[in-house]
Amino acid sequence: MRFRPCIDLKNGKVVQIVGGTLDDADDKKTDTNFTAENPSDYYARLYKKDALVGGHVIALGQGNKEAALTALAAYQGGMQYGGGVNDTNAKEFLEAGASHVIMTSYVFRDGKLEEDRLKGVVSQIGIEKLVLDLSCRKRDGKYWVVTDRWQKFSELVVDAKTLESLSMHCAEFLVHGVDVEGKMAGIEEELVALLGEHSPIPVTYAGGAQSLEDLERVKSIGNGRVDLTIGSALDIFGGSTAYKKVVAWDKIQDD
Repeated sequence: MRFRPCIDLKNGKVVQIVGGTLDDADDKKTDTNFTAENPSDYYARLYKKDALVGGHVIALGQGNKEAALTALAAYQGGMQYGGGVNDTNAKEFLEAGASHVIMTSYVFRDGKLEEDRLKGVVSQIGIEKLVLDLSCRKRDGKYWVVTDRWQKFSELVVDAKTLESLSMHCAEFLVHGVDVEGKMAGIEEELVALLGEHSPIPVTYAGGAQSLEDLERVKSIGNGRVDLTIGSALDIFGGSTAYKKVVAWDKIQDD
C-alpha cells in the first residue's frame, strides 16, 4: 500500500476542489479549497525528488493542457494523466511523459460503457498504459460510476463483477469517492473495503482523507491492496497534514 500524489489543474492553475461542484461555465459555482501560486511543475519536481510514483495529473476542464504537459515533462514516466483523454490524444500524453493515461467519460458515454471505444484505445496504447477512472457516488446502497464532472450517474455499478470484467482491459483503477472528495471529513470506508476485497489489479482511492492516520486506515480496511491519494488535507495544498510526514510514512512501506 502506497501514498499516491496528485496535481489537479483548473484554468492552468494547481487547485484542490470539492468533488461534484466543478462548473466549467461559472467558476463561482466550483467549491475550491486551494489555488496554488506555484506552477504545476513545482509539484511534479517535488514528487520526483521524493521518489513518489504512480500519482496523477488531472485536468479539470479546458485550458489546462500547457500546465499538464509541463508537469509531465518535469517528471518523465512518474505520473499518470487524465482529463479529456480519447483515442486521438492518448499517445500524445504518453509521449509527453505520462506513465499511463486515465479515461472516464470517453469510454462511459451517455451513461453506458462503450466497449468498442475501450477496445479501440487498448489496441492503440496497450492495456499496460491504461487506467480506468471508476470514480463513483452512492445511490440506493450501491456505488455507481459517475461521469461528466462527476455529476452524471452511469449505469455501471462498482462491484466485484465490474472490477473483474474491466480489469482485463486496463492496468489500474483510479476511484474517487466523489461524495467525500475534497471535504476532508473522512474516507468512504465501505468503498475502500470493496476495492480491497475485489479489485484484481492495482487500485488507487481518493476522497475525504484528512490525516496521516487515514493512510493506516486505508491500509487496514483495504487489506494493504488499495493505495491512497491525499489532496486538500496536505499542507502543500493549504491543509494541516504535513506532506513530509506522509512521504516518510510512504518510505517505511519499502522496509
